Amino acid sequence: MLWLLVVALAVPVSSTGYITLVTSSDRYSQSDRVPQEDIAIVFGAGLSANGTPSPMLADRVKYAVELYQSDRIHKLLMTGDNSTIFHNEVMAMKRYAHDLGVPTKDIILDYAGFSTYESCYRAHKTFDVHRAVVITQRYHLPRAVYTCRHLGVNVAGLGTPDRERYGLRGMSPYWLREMLANVKALWEIHITRPDPTFL
Repeated sequence: MLWLLVVALAVPVSSTGYITLVTSSDRYSQSDRVPQEDIAIVFGAGLSANGTPSPMLADRVKYAVELYQSDRIHKLLMTGDNSTIFHNEVMAMKRYAHDLGVPTKDIILDYAGFSTYESCYRAHKTFDVHRAVVITQRYHLPRAVYTCRHLGVNVAGLGTPDRERYGLRGMSPYWLREMLANVKALWEIHITRPDPTFL
């Protein structure tokens, strides 16, 4: 039984370490160091009870707008979950970006970005994106960069603050979940290659 426990711990830890290592040169924490690209992919991250972006999602949109306003990108691809009429991440993202000064003509909406894998897959296959900046929290950034890169989008990643803003206690569940998500990412990318829910 001990060896099962060792394997159960080793697989997510090693998967996370591998993905973090191989994406290290393409991840940035400062907006002014991000390479210029035509488009940024902004991943959904949930909504508050009143339908506005969650704090994490608001951070992602704000960083994307900062890149847009500094002329480092020219379009925003908002990708998120609109699986029901009561949960529409991308419209909330669009409204927030527009309130911050981005014209609606420069905001593209992907209503079927139900996961990081599906968002990256659809960015390439549905929206014909080949190069981009991806924007998400730092804990999620290695997987986002790795996934998009292996699904046809050459990306650089901008990480928004997480531990600094939400603390160790607030981030612990996200870090644990991310380790498991990294195992799933490697499995989907290199073994099963599932089609997205909608293409």
